[in-house]
Amino acid sequence: MTESVPIAGWTVPSDTARRRLLASMQTVAMVGVSANPARPSNFVATYLLATDYEVYFVNPTVERILGRPCVPSLADLPVVPDCVNVFRRLDDVPAVANEAVAVGARVFWTQFGLWSAEAARTVLDAGMDLVMDRCLKVEHARFYGDLHLAGFDTGVIDSRRNRDRC
Repeated sequence: MTESVPIAGWTVPSDTARRRLLASMQTVAMVGVSANPARPSNFVATYLLATDYEVYFVNPTVERILGRPCVPSLADLPVVPDCVNVFRRLDDVPAVANEAVAVGARVFWTQFGLWSAEAARTVLDAGMDLVMDRCLKVEHARFYGDLHLAGFDTGVIDSRRNRDRC
């Protein structure tokens, strides 16, 4: 994790708190998701599409990613997302926080390397839950058993006993 600045009245959510957040979410809006399969956001999108979450893509420069439509902004989504998952440059994070507040999202989640005290203050003042500098995919996989070296549970190699797989 990156060096974080203390935010008055807020502590980094514990494992238990992050797991509860993940369990409470039904919709995730990925802001800044890339159509490039080599980008981490595309990898996370692929993973999230295989979960029970309804996943929406926000990227004003692309019409479709992974066969799904993209919208230019959070305001253009057909739903209010439970979680706004941010894959933007650090300088853009405060503006995304403002958008998340404006649409009424409940959780603001930034990926590895994204820590913004300004964005944190914005979402906390709005009463939103906040997770910064953590990967939504990694956290989901940690808590729900789908994490392995390649990032997915492929089922190809398994060290657990009594499995019918080769």
